[in-house]
Amino acid sequence: MPRENFNDLIAFVTVAREGSFTKAAAQLGVSQSALSHTIRALETRLGLRLLSRTTRSVSPTEAGERLMQTLAPRFEEIEAELAALSDFRDKPVGTLRITAAEHAASTVLWPKLAKVLPDYPDIKVEVSIDYGLTDIAAERFDAGVRLGDQVAKDMIAVRIAPDLRMAVVASPAYLARKGRPLDVPALASHDCLNLRLPTYGGLMAWEFSRDGHEVKARVEGQLTFNSSPHILRAALDGFGLAYLPADMVTEHVAAGRLEKVLEDWCPTFPGYHLYYPSRRQKSRAFTVLVDALRHQD
Repeated sequence: MPRENFNDLIAFVTVAREGSFTKAAAQLGVSQSALSHTIRALETRLGLRLLSRTTRSVSPTEAGERLMQTLAPRFEEIEAELAALSDFRDKPVGTLRITAAEHAASTVLWPKLAKVLPDYPDIKVEVSIDYGLTDIAAERFDAGVRLGDQVAKDMIAVRIAPDLRMAVVASPAYLARKGRPLDVPALASHDCLNLRLPTYGGLMAWEFSRDGHEVKARVEGQLTFNSSPHILRAALDGFGLAYLPADMVTEHVAAGRLEKVLEDWCPTFPGYHLYYPSRRQKSRAFTVLVDALRHQD
């Protein structure tokens, strides 16, 4: 039977359940004559009489009873599932997928998610660590996290962290051995710890700015990683200069395990932003997530 005739089946089940065309018509919001026509058309298509009609009552025939026993539970399951789907609209529930770089995930996403998720057990969050400029629509992510100046113009961006300052650091042992670079060109004579980006397989350029003059340096060194924590570990062990977010090294600088160099060259970038397509229809769960992550000045 074509799917467009499901309405006929719903009409039949309603009449059989109510035992009355009048009650069923009122429940379905149609006229009694229209409902009678619908049932007759259904019986004609099936070649079976489904209802026995008297002046006082309506009851299913043997064939009608069998059809009702088959259909009624299934329609009830469908109605229950549709009602359950409204939970996605009426309360925070569902799975949200976010892509972010490792630093953003550990310093911004996780501290804020750890505070809010216990209050919303029906929200599930999947965080995918990725240094590439992921196409969140193509990869079916709900949102991504990037520095403010990396967010595409057609996306909605919500600031979730203060401005980010970078730092160039090395261990005292390394600086004693190789000396302190006094300007950006001096990096060419140093061992620098590189970060490989998945986008095009390239290495991340070290960006500097001073007196309105911006420089992107391509540095060389013995070691390359695709993870900032490993770069930090190598810097602590004296293997070279590292270019890292300043908040990653604050504790180690304070303890004397690392020292900053080129401080007057290290730039500040617009902080991390959560971004998502402007056409995205926001669920309650997504709204909870955005509100929890939103940066408070």
